[in-house]
Amino acid sequence: MRPRTRAALAAARAAGIRILIVTGRMFRSARPFALAAGVSDPIICYQGALVAEPDSGRVLHHVGIPVPVAREAIGAVEERAFDVNCYVDDELVVARRTRSTDAYLEVQGVPIDVREVGDLRRWLSREPTKLVTVADPAALAPLELELKARFGERLYVARSLPQFLELTAQGVTKHAGLEAVARATGLRPDRTVAFGDGENDLELLRWAGYAVAVANAHAAVLAQADLVCPSVEEEGVAQVIEAYLDSRA
Repeated sequence: MRPRTRAALAAARAAGIRILIVTGRMFRSARPFALAAGVSDPIICYQGALVAEPDSGRVLHHVGIPVPVAREAIGAVEERAFDVNCYVDDELVVARRTRSTDAYLEVQGVPIDVREVGDLRRWLSREPTKLVTVADPAALAPLELELKARFGERLYVARSLPQFLELTAQGVTKHAGLEAVARATGLRPDRTVAFGDGENDLELLRWAGYAVAVANAHAAVLAQADLVCPSVEEEGVAQVIEAYLDSRA
């Protein structure tokens, strides 16, 4: 997390504004950023499949993929010669470590151990939180269509980044994870501002009372937004928070 964004979040917290991190990342990947920014509210991660407290690590909510469906999905991806990242108990598990594994790790920004198990389908005995395939965006396009057609009623299939195709249990979205927190805390959509850039942010932006997309967001996200702020590279989120706090001064 960049210094300006961290400072903006700190200023928002000091002004009594709640900050919720809603991400497709693993909990262990998102947690260091939340702690560094002083965010104490639950982290909604794995596209909403898991909600946990950043300080204690206590899991408050989890929805996994049923094992038979997960095995079938792994097989469908591997049959098309793509690799699968499998996430069980906040651990990254792969059949074997490959370039696509390393491409995923490069994006995380924090060290993450990788467990190699050989045959994923044979190894899998507990519900995975998420499955991810990392590849060239153009190469993923036909696979995405195939998986949506085959598993559309059993899995939620979406892109987080252009090169990340992610599968979670049906009904799992960032919006659903946020709803779990909202029910427990009284958080109201009409008093919520949501920021997003990826296709997997659409449900979250539709839920919030005010939706903000960064300038380099997915086209569908830009179309959904009430406001388009500067890009990630320009720390557009920080700029919006700063402008809001200035308006209250």
